[in-house]
Amino acid sequence: MTKKLTCLLAGTAIAASASMATAEAHLDELTVAYFLEWPMPFLAGKADGAYAEALGVDVNWVSFDTGTAMSAAMASGDVQIAVSQGVPPFVVAASAGQPLQVLDVAVTYSENDNCVVRSDLEIDKSNAAELEGTKVAVPLGTAAHYGFLRQMDHFGVPLDSLEIVDMAPPEGAAALSQGSVDFACGYGGSLTTMKEYGNVLLTGAEKEELGILVFDVTSAPADFVAENPDLVATFLGVTARYNEMWNTGEGGEEMMETIAAESGMDLEPARDFIATMGFPSVETQMSATWMEGGIAEFMQGVAGVFVEAGSISGSLDSYENAVNAGPLTDASSM
Repeated sequence: MTKKLTCLLAGTAIAASASMATAEAHLDELTVAYFLEWPMPFLAGKADGAYAEALGVDVNWVSFDTGTAMSAAMASGDVQIAVSQGVPPFVVAASAGQPLQVLDVAVTYSENDNCVVRSDLEIDKSNAAELEGTKVAVPLGTAAHYGFLRQMDHFGVPLDSLEIVDMAPPEGAAALSQGSVDFACGYGGSLTTMKEYGNVLLTGAEKEELGILVFDVTSAPADFVAENPDLVATFLGVTARYNEMWNTGEGGEEMMETIAAESGMDLEPARDFIATMGFPSVETQMSATWMEGGIAEFMQGVAGVFVEAGSISGSLDSYENAVNAGPLTDASSM
């Protein structure tokens, strides 16, 4: 895989070499935040040393437990780039005035966040209007809450007709299994449990078509991006090339094994996990659904949910300035 990558990255390294000289004069090392137990293609690049080679600086990789901690680390200057930061913690930080920017779509996982209706009700997307008058468990103030609101709006189910109970996903899964609620919304392992007792209304792809997105981003402080545009573009270019290797299958089993090891997971659980994740191409990201408007609109919706839930005191008038497509555009031409 390393041999194959040499050819893949040659163009990026050569094109960036001249411009990177300026960045190298000001930056001796780069610190990048990421999550363990979150298998992604970029981890193969981390293992290969591809980022350091392309950037021409040492890269320190620091694992975090939450996206909120990533925001704090970027605010203090301890971290320059965060890979796979969740949108909700990004929105919370940006809404509070922290000058962060979304640089790309790190991963989509629409299949890992959804609402599940109890099987015995025999309700699916064809007759979802029958949800009116039912009881639902929703973790308020989360992306799952936002997705629930958007789905109910899509199906024309009045919110005031529902009995909405604030439950964390594990509690919602338990309530659904016991028949205490008619449907429940959640994510991760709790969603897997929910599916044992019911069915989803919309698939991940169907939700994305409606603009109901579940994704993480690569983010960085705005001033860092402004001061190091070529370095940031090169970083995104390396990520994009590893995503391409994964999406085309070119990396093979060796890449899967490396990803599992770097994520701190056993091979088969990592394989099952990554199968539910998507890594959109640069071309896909540079569309109205994502970088060219969709992300900013989505963040506005998430912020609105958080304001209503009392999680944040207020939202920005617009999140357009919190999305910077420039570096990704530059990466695509390197």
